[in-house]
Amino acid sequence: MWNMDFISENDFRTHVENTIKAYVDNLVSCDMKTFNKNIVDPIKLIFDKSVYDFNWAEIIKNEIFRQRDKSNNNSIGYYHQKIFNFIADCEVPQQGWDVIYQPDGGVDLPSNQHVSRVFVEMKNKHNTMNSASAAKTYIKMQSQLLEDDDCACLLVEAIAKQSQNKKWDISIDGELKSHSRIRRVSLDRFFALVTGDKDAFYKICVALPDTIDYVLATVPEVQAPLDTVMEDLLAMAGGDESSIPVALYSLAFSGYTGFSDMQAKNE
Repeated sequence: MWNMDFISENDFRTHVENTIKAYVDNLVSCDMKTFNKNIVDPIKLIFDKSVYDFNWAEIIKNEIFRQRDKSNNNSIGYYHQKIFNFIADCEVPQQGWDVIYQPDGGVDLPSNQHVSRVFVEMKNKHNTMNSASAAKTYIKMQSQLLEDDDCACLLVEAIAKQSQNKKWDISIDGELKSHSRIRRVSLDRFFALVTGDKDAFYKICVALPDTIDYVLATVPEVQAPLDTVMEDLLAMAGGDESSIPVALYSLAFSGYTGFSDMQAKNE
């Protein structure tokens, strides 16, 4: 039984389907050109194979998965952000802020302040921003407060260290900065803020597995891609797995001194 009045079952299914389609877009077959698009680090692959006692097929499969997973993280960012298209009083702009929440009655903050709207930057995990990125985000929020003194700015983290809605304290150029209307908020608290239901995020998470199963049963079957990287590497190595490091070196270091004729020297 659907137990959420802040989003309809049909809207949630639509959102999950759109997220799955974003995943499927990453399931293109991986050939050698795709595999080495950003130049794979052969030294790391050799260390990984030896230290973790993998064979070459396992190492190559893991690297392909790692490359796809980077794109899938973007799909999860899409999931966390775009769901607010379906929640009342929330806007998901094409650019600028990730979410803008502006209910008719305004927003009460834990700092006993009342504002008309909040502007949101979303992050998948609490540790995905380095100090430069965090400083840039904070300065963006400061600028928004200067332009609009009836708003708050929130850094919403899908996976925070704890459930929280607190001032964001940050050190910029060695100086500690904080403002009561620039806040660091976990995703559960943000859902509670915009829906009025303190268990909203929990309910969404509980509904997700069955919804994914339902959507997968009703959309065209997702086929595993046919990857050819291992076969291509073996061909470059003359069919000899022991020569795969030579093939990998030739991909990454072909312009380096001593590497240009490596394969020819190895034959």
